Amino acid sequence: MLPQHPHDEETPRIREMIIDDLPEVFHIGEELFTAEYSQSLYRTWDEYEITTLFNSDNELCIVAEHEERILGFALGTTVKKHGSPWKYGYLVWLGVRRDLQKMHVGERLFKELKRRFKEQGVRMIIIDTSADNKPAIKFFQKHGFDNIQEHVYMTLNLSKRSKKKPVKKP
Repeated sequence: MLPQHPHDEETPRIREMIIDDLPEVFHIGEELFTAEYSQSLYRTWDEYEITTLFNSDNELCIVAEHEERILGFALGTTVKKHGSPWKYGYLVWLGVRRDLQKMHVGERLFKELKRRFKEQGVRMIIIDTSADNKPAIKFFQKHGFDNIQEHVYMTLNLSKRSKKKPVKKP
């Protein structure tokens, strides 16, 4: 169990992810980002999500660790739009073990990622989440995010058998 005080010596250590962390981070994400979490996730949680970000922006892939156990992670990247002087930070995934949520682990991860984004010259951080993910929306609003815009994502389930229209015989 973690101490309740965020400035305690025993609070989780935030550090850059290393290759040995990938399996544990993947399993935490697997528990969190399921089809039940969001039926219309346009990004799916899989091993390529982690490895791609780790290989391209490893300094923006961080973990919270306590007593050699990974408690949560944040995976980010930067985006530079053609013709724009701005550099954007994109927080792609933020996950904390279910039993440790509301214990400031996500907050510590976000603050460290924000610091790293600033260090890289980022002027704006972008996140996205489901419109019905109230805890995430509240979390990000608490950290200064605003300008909520809802997007429409649609799905077509190809595994369902479609009902064939009967063919009329002459």
